[in-house]
Amino acid sequence: MVGAACALYAARAGLDVRVVDRGPVAGGTTGAGEGNLLVSDKEPGPELELALLSARLWERLADGPGAAAEYEPKGGLVVARTPAALAALTEFAAGQRAAGVLAEPVSAAELPDLEPHLAADLAGGVHYPQDAQVMPALAAAHLLRACGARLHTGRTVTGVIRGPDGTVRGVRTDRGDLSAPAVVNAAGTWGGDLAALAGVRLPVLPRRGFVLVTEPLPRLVRHKVYAADYVADVASDSAALRTSPVVEGTAAGPVLIGASRERVGFDRSLSLPAVRALAAGAIGLFPFLERVRALRTYAGFRPYLPDHLPAIGPDPRAPGLFHACGHEGAGIGLATGTGRLIAQALTGGTPELDLTPFRPERFDADGGDTP
Repeated sequence: MVGAACALYAARAGLDVRVVDRGPVAGGTTGAGEGNLLVSDKEPGPELELALLSARLWERLADGPGAAAEYEPKGGLVVARTPAALAALTEFAAGQRAAGVLAEPVSAAELPDLEPHLAADLAGGVHYPQDAQVMPALAAAHLLRACGARLHTGRTVTGVIRGPDGTVRGVRTDRGDLSAPAVVNAAGTWGGDLAALAGVRLPVLPRRGFVLVTEPLPRLVRHKVYAADYVADVASDSAALRTSPVVEGTAAGPVLIGASRERVGFDRSLSLPAVRALAAGAIGLFPFLERVRALRTYAGFRPYLPDHLPAIGPDPRAPGLFHACGHEGAGIGLATGTGRLIAQALTGGTPELDLTPFRPERFDADGGDTP
């Protein structure tokens, strides 16, 4: 998804773009996502600024590629079970409002107006009208179609070509070399591996998550609904399994249930403890789900960087190499802003957000180029 957005905005800036993917479009993390475009789960700071920029750009795409990707500005609802949790959520939302987020307090009595089937024992919540959703695989495909880039699927990058002065000159693949004055690393969870091919270090790690998919339902869940402790799970550095209930309907009918996080490498095997925890948490929010069939579950790997910020922008250790990866679970939502910033950097313009917090070399203590 991030690569597709980079291709779109680079092409709109007048650049000749090629997209190389070792698999099919959306064959990796993008195809395993829920398609969330969120501002609600981000505290004030650089990631929230990127999310707000991205939300505006997604809205502009709504009449074009976004419409074909089932763009739905349905809003989010964050709920708290206890008065203490509600007080913390209310304080968090106040900080977000000061940063430009629309965050509307919702009392316990008002919750049924937004979600009639919610559990009755909740203390209240906050409504976020700017939250939206797309179908991620469709979004990636339609953005790539809209940009007109030449697409090379089933083609594995095996090296980054660098000239005698260290400047990037293109990529080596299992089906021949591709020359280019700039290379954008949008390899998601495998972004660290691609960086290593250029001789630079980017410590991207996989963070596994499962999604439960129910049978098609009428619109019984109207928003993206999640418990307030989800924000803490997103920010956690724990490698152990963490789950918090996230429930949302889709334009196609099924309800998607998340969210789990754990660092287990690239192990795709089914975790019954994780799936059971997801189901139990979802039923706690929406009791009617106890009577609903789950048709399938799938796993994906979020591209995790240690400070929970993506790497975006030029890499001074390898001139001509740009990074756009490490967005963890927010890559779909942050893709448009990332693509816009990368295109501005590629064309020598001034990016509309400060890229300093996202600089790819920030993990090297000495700023060197140790892989």
